Amino acid sequence: MNDRSLRPDLRAVAGLVPEGARALDLGCGDGALLEYLKREKHVRGRGIELSEAGVLACVRRGLSVRQGNLQEGLADYPDESFDCVILSQTLQYLDDPVMVLNEMLRVGRLAIVSFPNWGYWRCRLELLFGGRLPSAPDLPQAWHETPRWQALTVTDFLDFCRTQKFNVRQPIYLAGDTTIGSAPNLRARTAVFALEQS
Repeated sequence: MNDRSLRPDLRAVAGLVPEGARALDLGCGDGALLEYLKREKHVRGRGIELSEAGVLACVRRGLSVRQGNLQEGLADYPDESFDCVILSQTLQYLDDPVMVLNEMLRVGRLAIVSFPNWGYWRCRLELLFGGRLPSAPDLPQAWHETPRWQALTVTDFLDFCRTQKFNVRQPIYLAGDTTIGSAPNLRARTAVFALEQS
């Protein structure tokens, strides 16, 4: 697998993970990111995945992954067990994102979070002219499919970080493979944030 075989947001996440880091990937899916980090950046990585199919896919890749529900927290891990903790395309499915993000910053020095931006201009137009909530940019899941999701925008997340006193170290805004510099809440389909405790 090369760098281009990863989704654009996973490539952005991988770019934020330091060489040789200890990393924990929450909601790691099939393990594509963990496998890449292990091979290309010599990361000592572990994962947590809810779905049995995802865990099996990770095991087939030779990855250290356990099945678990993020909503139950990360009590098995002591403070600062990892250099970074990753939550890619999972935030919008959490019932208690405050608890999960606080736990990420307890067990890791850096939290890397990515999510689809429902503030993207095409989503706005779909809602305005179609009268229907659009599918998430880059994640075409209908509103009625499980798992249930909560729409959020770049602006929502930045406001959330301010109220929770999370320091946004490095935001990356994407429209497919293109990095967005200006007006990210309007132009970005996906957002990636590196967070630290203030």
